[in-house]
Amino acid sequence: MLSPKSFFSFEKWEYRDIFNECENVWEVLPQIKDYVRDRINPNVEMIRREFGFTVEKTCVIWEGRLLFDGFHLEPGDVTKKNFLVSDSVGRMEGATVIFAGASLMDDEIELKPGAVIEPGALIKGPTIVGKYADVRQGAYLRGGCLIGDQCVVGHTTEVKNSLMLPGAKAGHFAYIGDSVLGKDCNLGAGTKLANLKIKGREVVVKVDDEKIGTGLRKFGAILGDEVQTGCNSVINPGTVVGPRSLVYPCVAVWPAYYPPESVIK
Repeated sequence: MLSPKSFFSFEKWEYRDIFNECENVWEVLPQIKDYVRDRINPNVEMIRREFGFTVEKTCVIWEGRLLFDGFHLEPGDVTKKNFLVSDSVGRMEGATVIFAGASLMDDEIELKPGAVIEPGALIKGPTIVGKYADVRQGAYLRGGCLIGDQCVVGHTTEVKNSLMLPGAKAGHFAYIGDSVLGKDCNLGAGTKLANLKIKGREVVVKVDDEKIGTGLRKFGAILGDEVQTGCNSVINPGTVVGPRSLVYPCVAVWPAYYPPESVIK
C-alpha cells in the first residue's frame, strides 16, 4: 500500500532504480541528492566558463556544441515540443535553450535535450533537468532536484530535494520541498508542499489509526500519478496521496495517507 509502485508507474523511467531499496515510498527522500550526483552528466561548464554565474547572452547547446548565434527561436509549449529552434538548414531537434538572465550557480547541472531555461531562473546543483522540460522565469531549483522529461517548474516556483516524474507540472508560485510528484501530477497556482513541522519534530504518516514514524525531520508530500491540487492549497508535512486524487482549492490538507482517487475538500 505504501510502496513506490502503489503511487507511480515508473517502469519505463530511466531513473526508476532510485526506488529499488524503498519499502515505504518516502524512503526515497534522503537518497535524492546523492543519487542525482551519481547519475548526473554535467554539461554547463562551458557556459559558466564563458559567463560565470549569470548567462549574459542567450545560447543553445546542440549536438555537444555551445552556440551564441546562427539560430532562430520560435517560442511555444516546450513540453509539447512546440518551442522551435532552427538554423539556416532547418530545425535543430533537441536543442537546449538557456536564455540570457538565467543563473547557473555551479557545474553540477545537467540540462537535457530540448529543455528551456528562461530568464531569471536560478539553478543550483546537483540538478538534472529532463528532456523538453520548461524551467520558467523566476524558478528556483535549490539542488537535489531531479526534474523529469516534459515537466514544468513555473514562475517563482521553488524546488528543493525533490523528484518530479515525467509530465509533472508546477506552473505558478509553488513550493516543493522534500517531496515527490508523480507522472502527470499538476499543482494549481500557489500550492505549497510544506516540508517542516512548526516544532521541527519527526514527521509521521497517519494510516487509519496508526502513526508510522518516518525518521525524517523534513518530509513534504508524496503525490501519486495524476494527482491534481487546486489553487492555494497547502499540503502539510507527511501527506501521502494516492494516484488520481483531487485536492480542492484553498484546502489545508491534514497529514495522512489518502488512498487512490480520493477527493480532499
